[in-house]
Amino acid sequence: MDDLKNKYLTAINEAGDEATLEDIRLKAVGKKGEVSLKMRELGKMTPEERQVAGPKLNALKDEINAALAAKKVALEDAALDKRLSEEWLDVTLPSRPARQGSIHPISRVSEEIYAIFADLGFAVAEGPQVEDDWHNFDALNIPPHHPARQEHDTFYMHRDEGDDRPPHVLRTHTSPVQIRTLLDQGAPISIIAPGRVYRCDYDQTHTPMFHQVEGLCIGKDVSMANLKWVLEEFFTAFFGTEVKTRFRASHFPFTEPSAEVDIQCKWDNGTVKVGEGDDWLEVLGSGMVHPNVLKAGGIDPDEWQGFAFGIGIDRLAMLKYGIPDLRAFFDSDLRWLKHYGFNPLSVPTLAGGING
Repeated sequence: MDDLKNKYLTAINEAGDEATLEDIRLKAVGKKGEVSLKMRELGKMTPEERQVAGPKLNALKDEINAALAAKKVALEDAALDKRLSEEWLDVTLPSRPARQGSIHPISRVSEEIYAIFADLGFAVAEGPQVEDDWHNFDALNIPPHHPARQEHDTFYMHRDEGDDRPPHVLRTHTSPVQIRTLLDQGAPISIIAPGRVYRCDYDQTHTPMFHQVEGLCIGKDVSMANLKWVLEEFFTAFFGTEVKTRFRASHFPFTEPSAEVDIQCKWDNGTVKVGEGDDWLEVLGSGMVHPNVLKAGGIDPDEWQGFAFGIGIDRLAMLKYGIPDLRAFFDSDLRWLKHYGFNPLSVPTLAGGING
């Protein structure tokens, strides 16, 4: 038994790599190894012989296993030392430059929208975010009993007792900009009105503050056909693929006739792909500007006519870049922005692509 011990301990000590060590293990304590075979012979021994040989064989097996484990660790350490001696890192080198900031997806999509509509002949118009009741509701043909004028839908500015000024609200849409621009510039006109808007709502697809862009085109012969062409040109440029639209009759106080617009899409494993398939997804409201709205803007409805539409910028960003929850735009950390944000050097093109 001493010869067996010396044989394998010497072989283990001289092993130069893990493959050789594994071969020794199999020959010594594997299922058909010498030590394992001798342990099987215990059953043929007398009780007295077994009492003497059994502990010696167990001790031999444990000693060989311990030597194998120690040698394996020694070989691993030697391999690591060799690798460390051959590989090196100059820690004095400056780190790779890290991007210091990102363009927020909303800002990025807004710039894409401006570029596309500029190519279609639309100017950008802006207005105040705190609006008086007349510009936000009355001028847009929204009656006093309309649900949008209730406090559960709209943020009203506080008024002290005795303050008789007209009510002011956080604008619920950018439509008041249309009225202000019509009163200031008259017709003909083609504008988009982007900006923040506010409503009392909060869930996966609604937030109390969100971003909207409205379009207005007034002329002598402007029709729903022009509206459809403009929207299809916009969607095709924005999504980078031909996008079909479907108009469904609807009702909005400020347009007549009114239509909700769906775009062609398909659902694939829980994600939506625009411009493919046989499904439809509602994306905006639109219609021909109501005569009462034209009158409020100082425009003669017997001489002029036009279309208007409103799109949620945040939802367009969600569709284009696969962002699942609208609330993530406002309450996510920097890791979210690093994932969805854009290089400040990239610039939107008129086709809605990203360069940079």
